[in-house]
Amino acid sequence: METIVVEQRGPVGIISLNRPQKMNALNKKVMAELAAAFDGYRREEGVRSVILTGGEKIFGAGADIEELGELNGVSGGHRFCSEAHRLFSDIENMPKPVIAAIAGFALGGCLELALACDVRIASEGAKLGLPEITLGLLPGGGGTQRLPRLVGPGWAKWMLFSGKPLDVAECCRIGLVQQVVPQGALLESALKVAEELASRPAVALATIKDLVNTGAGLDITTALRYEARGFGMLLGTEDYREGTQAFREKRKPQFKHR
Repeated sequence: METIVVEQRGPVGIISLNRPQKMNALNKKVMAELAAAFDGYRREEGVRSVILTGGEKIFGAGADIEELGELNGVSGGHRFCSEAHRLFSDIENMPKPVIAAIAGFALGGCLELALACDVRIASEGAKLGLPEITLGLLPGGGGTQRLPRLVGPGWAKWMLFSGKPLDVAECCRIGLVQQVVPQGALLESALKVAEELASRPAVALATIKDLVNTGAGLDITTALRYEARGFGMLLGTEDYREGTQAFREKRKPQFKHR
């Protein structure tokens, strides 16, 4: 890998954007390497949660403007967006929890990348925004769709129309960020969350994630039927039997993730 760093710490996979000279801006190579890294962690049974970060100084400045300038009209723009949509959707639908650990700025396409993650943890001083409007563009990596689903249409339009980044306290207040941690403690804090999630029964966690993601696009009656099927399926897992047995015996469960 040339633009990212991939490592594993116990059951946690860590993917770090690594283009410091370009402030971690996304280009085709970054997205291809991210796709390969996430696909690897999807297949790796020993990895049960994933952290995506840009380090303790910056998450990412957005799409690589130089590469954007080379796109060929409508067809080039459509192809670029389709590739981003494919990657971000794969991250969003990965059956393992993905945590975005954000420091400094998360702007444009890099914020859209974070929006595809399940949880966002940010360090003090971070700023998150979608400034595409200031270039005469719109966020083409799912920002106009995922952001309203997270924070509601009012706040989404405020961010999309103005292009101004929000400070981390405001982002936490509106639900864009779930946790704010001290500067310099971002990865350590994200690891604690990732390790806790990795300890949860993997089949149940993957089922819950699928229900939340899929149910958001269904009417409530259909979504509840889908939930009931998931509940019934989990009753047949080894982890359910272990969890209930441990509860009766007043001990900590030893999940096998099956």
